Amino acid sequence: MGDDERSDSDDADPTSQSLRELGSEMGLGSIVAHLYRGEMDRVINWRTRLDSTTNFAVTVIGAVLAYAFSGQGAGHTVVLVGIMIGTVFLLIEARRYQLYDVWRSRARVLQENLFANALDPSAGVEQRDWRAELSRDYRQPSAKMAYHVAVAHRLRRVYLPLLGGLGAVWLFRLAAYGDDGLVDSAAIEGVSGTIVLGTVAAFYAALLGLAIAADTRGETSGSDHAQLDRRR
Repeated sequence: MGDDERSDSDDADPTSQSLRELGSEMGLGSIVAHLYRGEMDRVINWRTRLDSTTNFAVTVIGAVLAYAFSGQGAGHTVVLVGIMIGTVFLLIEARRYQLYDVWRSRARVLQENLFANALDPSAGVEQRDWRAELSRDYRQPSAKMAYHVAVAHRLRRVYLPLLGGLGAVWLFRLAAYGDDGLVDSAAIEGVSGTIVLGTVAAFYAALLGLAIAADTRGETSGSDHAQLDRRR
């Protein structure tokens, strides 16, 4: 090292404002790198939980359908049980998706406003106050997506076709194996077929209405990011 370089190093004041800011930015960069790594680990973890729930739901419902058509005296109520099981899995998966969206939204804030801006500063940041918003989110964590919106999202992505298929199978089971007509065959002990059919129809109408009419504002954080991964 030359005398001039040594002199410049000796003259540097570690207490100066400019060096403090430089050190602060370097420290923040290291913190953000570890922060992003941790958030992505949570995203992957909750993504795996979502996939596991879906796979388990499909497996259980498949087993129910296999038993319903096994010819061992199983009635149409077995398919109705399969519909109820599918609904329970829907509610569980919606809650997991709601939590998954918390971690994913944080990772996307860093991707959109920090990494994208570092690669192309000319485009600017997506959110002017992204640091303050991210700080508030860490201080007071909260769900970004309402629960009913999460239910609607999982319905459209997975469970509406799955439950709709179960409903079609149930009607086929009544029509193909019933001896007293569709309405009478739908009867369950103590409950008339008309009430059973009406209840099932109302249930599917509610599912369809929820899937279509969910608050789109509450799904903004989820729908935008879902463009990156159609499997969601």
